[in-house]
Amino acid sequence: MDDRTGQRIVPETARRGDRIAASRYGNRPTMKDVAARAGVGLKTVSRVVNGEPGVTPDTERRVQEAIDALGFRRNDSARVLRKGRTASIGLVLEDLADPFYGPLSRAVEEVARAHGALLINGSSAEDPEREQELVLALCARRVDGLVVIPAGDDHRYLEPELKAGVATVFVDRPAGRIDADVVLSDSFGGARDGVAHLIAHGHRRIGFIGDMPRIHTAAERLRGYRAAMEDAGIEVADTWMSLGVTDPERVRRAAEEMLAGPSPVTAIFAGNNRVTVTVVRVLAETGRPVALVGFDDFELADLLRPGVTVVAQDAAALGRTAAERLFRQLDGGPLGPERIDLPTRLIQRGSGELPPAP
Repeated sequence: MDDRTGQRIVPETARRGDRIAASRYGNRPTMKDVAARAGVGLKTVSRVVNGEPGVTPDTERRVQEAIDALGFRRNDSARVLRKGRTASIGLVLEDLADPFYGPLSRAVEEVARAHGALLINGSSAEDPEREQELVLALCARRVDGLVVIPAGDDHRYLEPELKAGVATVFVDRPAGRIDADVVLSDSFGGARDGVAHLIAHGHRRIGFIGDMPRIHTAAERLRGYRAAMEDAGIEVADTWMSLGVTDPERVRRAAEEMLAGPSPVTAIFAGNNRVTVTVVRVLAETGRPVALVGFDDFELADLLRPGVTVVAQDAAALGRTAAERLFRQLDGGPLGPERIDLPTRLIQRGSGELPPAP
């Protein structure tokens, strides 16, 4: 109906009906709402939503039209909770900004998706306390399992969760003071191979710049460096080794000190991709032909001149293997802790093949 101004007048009963409809359906319509709109029973809606038989095509069409009209979405959380699972897993990384963790995280997510699970991830920022807070927060949200790149070296805080049935797999570094599944790259063997490669190209004074020594991978790569030097009968000077935080200032200072003096190093083995990038910058500034091998590949390493020789680990394989192991646990697979070591690969691009400067 219109008034004299030409405006449409909506009867109060219609307004009240709209409010009732809005209240009934709201932003989160339920199966009861779908059943009311389609004129069917709740069990019929449940059968359609879950793809079960016993519904005629015409009824299924009416229910589907009601679902589409209301924007109904199945409550998977409630459904899986009735089965004792939340269909979610947690992934705790060291640093979400580190390119190494991109393919690892994506691989875990793909495996989780294939198993109908949601992935929730977060970063410990290499802080053991933050790692513990994040892991326990995920457990409090009842994730079914955890994939953890550990920052700390004492994981006894997880024992109650493990006993409660939270499946857990550690990646890149083993758990501390508990027995748990772990998937690792061969940091020791990869570093030994990388340093041996430099030795084979005539280098005797080889520097090592790595991460903090308390980190398992950093310690293993230092051990690999020492083993290669010892195998070649080379005595390592203390000034050739530098471990610590991987921020550019610290790494730059370490590289510059190794390259200074009357007997500078002629080659550098970099302990991870962040160290390698900083060393590349230092060498570009000095213009000196110093050989370089880095642990971890990184983007554009092949486009530099010379290209950067690296010991590459397969981050995606680490994530995929860990996630598959996690779901085997969840599906009632083997319960005994297992250590899985994945091989590394030396990629020669030119920087690691430079001979010592005369």
